[in-house]
Amino acid sequence: MTSMLPGMSADAELPLKDSVEKAISAISRWMEEYGDFKPHPTMDVEADVLAAVHDDLINRLRDNYPFFHPRYVGQMLKPPHPAAVVAYVTTMLINPNNHALDGGPATARMEKEVVAQLAAMFGYEEHLGHLTSSGTIANLEALFVAREIHPGKGIAYSVDAHYTHSRMSHLLGMTSHSVPADGAGKMDLQALETILATGTVGTVVMTAGTTGLGAIDPIDLALPICERYGVRMHVDAAYGGFFRIIADDSVDGVARAPFEAIAHADSVVIDPHKHGLQPYGCGAVIFRDPSVQRHYLHDSPYTYFTSDELHLGEISLECSRSGAAAAALWMTFRLLPPTEEGLGQVLRAGRRATMAWAEHIRASEELTLFQEPELDILTYLPAESTMTEMDRVSGHVLEAGIALPPKEAVFVATYDVSAADMALRGFSLEMDIDRGRILRSVLMKPETEDIVEELNERVENLVRSAHGRS
Repeated sequence: MTSMLPGMSADAELPLKDSVEKAISAISRWMEEYGDFKPHPTMDVEADVLAAVHDDLINRLRDNYPFFHPRYVGQMLKPPHPAAVVAYVTTMLINPNNHALDGGPATARMEKEVVAQLAAMFGYEEHLGHLTSSGTIANLEALFVAREIHPGKGIAYSVDAHYTHSRMSHLLGMTSHSVPADGAGKMDLQALETILATGTVGTVVMTAGTTGLGAIDPIDLALPICERYGVRMHVDAAYGGFFRIIADDSVDGVARAPFEAIAHADSVVIDPHKHGLQPYGCGAVIFRDPSVQRHYLHDSPYTYFTSDELHLGEISLECSRSGAAAAALWMTFRLLPPTEEGLGQVLRAGRRATMAWAEHIRASEELTLFQEPELDILTYLPAESTMTEMDRVSGHVLEAGIALPPKEAVFVATYDVSAADMALRGFSLEMDIDRGRILRSVLMKPETEDIVEELNERVENLVRSAHGRS
């Protein structure tokens, strides 16, 4: 049975309607403590017009894929936890701004608390950090500090790293170096050392969970190389960061060494709006050395005036930021903390689902693995003899799966690979085109664990239908 809110069982459900009504009532009582006032008539709208526009909005929102459903294994999308929704809506009625304590004293304290939890999760004994509106902005801030510490020097990142690093290095006027990846999608450390030997790099970006393949760069092995050449290390853990909780080398966990090594990196980025069950946008950047605060120094005489405590805007490139995002993460962490007993159980379910589907693919006559999954991202392809057919059938699975009736539809994604990528992984199919699509599935939702066999069967059927076979 589907509950009213994804993330709550039917017998433990907290209906959103009741929660919103409770929020409106409680916040209204708080507002009344300051005395009544007459709303300005320019803000008035007719009730029937509001209702009509609201109906239009609801209808237009149907033009979306079912991101909430376990059969949606396409992009990195999942619903926020109901607790996060409740906290966000409740706080949004006040609309605090976490740039300054004057704009959001309560939510700024909540932000500092959740960032401290994230820093502890990564093993930072000291830290300086804050929430951001996205992982992109979080990475921008980390690279900005990197530029200030090593002026005139560039950054190096894996060819499979997120494109934000090349984009942000261009924005910051820094040179960038794309380092080749190996047959598992990890940064090639020998190639990295060749680049570092030029003396032109000040910061190396390692990725803990590439967004395409879910690969984990060898952070632990790169640390001594960075130390030898005197360069900083930044870890982009926007997608994979929360897997630090289950990095224990267990069957349903992930590799311990690279995640433990993050404790020695100079900075790390994580996106709670992915595995942290938050609404968009909620990213975070955390520095191991609090003294990097000096690079953010600026004056804002009309902003920081009611407290001598650290205002979050004093350590952020962004100005206005949502206090509601901090409250949502704070409430979620109170219920599902970033620990083994909390979010760890959600992550393990996705990891088990990924491993189970990979096992089905190994036994399949229709599908084959592109590479072994390290997190909860699965890459695989139709078992074809040419790149052209691989591309065609992958496209068919994507489009035909979406076109099925709602209760039968399956939503996967495709991933563009080169003939060289295929050869690097030992595929012997005919490389008659330079690039083609394979299939990619993101198993972020714990409910997907219950339907892995069904998903595999549906994808296999879609491959057969591409060849006119039932």
